[in-house]
Amino acid sequence: MGTGRVTQIHIAPDSGEPTQARQDVEAVAKRGLRGDRYFEEQGLWNFLDEDPNREVQEASDITFIEAEALAAVERDAGIEIPSGAHRRNVTTQDVPLNHLVGRTFTVGDVVCEGVQLCEPCGYMQSLVGEEGLSEALTHRGGLDASVVESGQIALDDEVRW
Repeated sequence: MGTGRVTQIHIAPDSGEPTQARQDVEAVAKRGLRGDRYFEEQGLWNFLDEDPNREVQEASDITFIEAEALAAVERDAGIEIPSGAHRRNVTTQDVPLNHLVGRTFTVGDVVCEGVQLCEPCGYMQSLVGEEGLSEALTHRGGLDASVVESGQIALDDEVRW
């Protein structure tokens, strides 16, 4: 079993709205984060070019990104991503998110299941305004996950897998 921690929490109340930093947030099973665009079914969904049988990807309950990936993008591509501009809900430290696809893990007292990698999109790149951001975040853009058991997530909560 491994452990890491939550370093940032963000929600966006509506599609295209700037994200808002939070100290904590309620995660609701099969719905997402209370107050977030996807909880209210207001978010945009990404088109999946790699799967011609699915037109649109379902919205995730919750999204994660590694603090280490953000630091690597700044180091390797010279792109600094402002806090929350990556559009992911939870930033983690010391959590290998790519390895959690198909696995159950906990964040504080919330039980999640990794669904798929959260590859970057052109929309996020346009919001940040940095050419090359999508390429720099490819395969390190985070994790889409479902909320299996409801609870609270707070800054500095432990992530266990």
